[in-house]
Amino acid sequence: MIKRLILCALLAAGFIPIAVAQEHGQVGVYADYFRLARTDSNFAGLGGRLAINANRYVGLEAEMSYDFQRAFTEGFTDPNNPSSITFQRSNLRVLHGLFGPTVQTGHGPIRAFVTLKGGFINFRFDGRPVSFNTFTSSVTDLRTSNVDGVLYPGGGLEGHIGPVGLRLDVGDEIFFNNGVHNNLRISFGPVIRF
Repeated sequence: MIKRLILCALLAAGFIPIAVAQEHGQVGVYADYFRLARTDSNFAGLGGRLAINANRYVGLEAEMSYDFQRAFTEGFTDPNNPSSITFQRSNLRVLHGLFGPTVQTGHGPIRAFVTLKGGFINFRFDGRPVSFNTFTSSVTDLRTSNVDGVLYPGGGLEGHIGPVGLRLDVGDEIFFNNGVHNNLRISFGPVIRF
């Protein structure tokens, strides 16, 4: 019994470099920064990404992120209290969904990549506290919501030590609603290659 376990462990250890070298894809999570140029508003949120590689240079990616509501400040000139500032919740949340090809520089611990993705963006007003339930209701209510088409050209860098790495993605999330609206989007987070 012990001999079989040792033999299986040695065989598995021998196949690990082959499995890692194939790099079929990657999965990751990220923190998301979105600059809505139309209102000069900054949003932050969380997202997830799944990529399947066609070969070592080209892959297909799907990602979704949820930007939490943004608080804003207002200053008032009050003769009795000249430094009066109030904080208000906007109750505006943003849901992003993107899919498309990514072209990368191949193997190595540090890689550059470019991407062109299409998808949707959904702006919604919701006074409920941010939770997993408000995220899932945002996704399930997409068909009844105001959804705009998106084109996302971008690029970035990713660095790996073995199968674990970090990825930085920067691009222009362009949405189409009564014109074309360009918006800065940055994401950063860990990825795992498989």
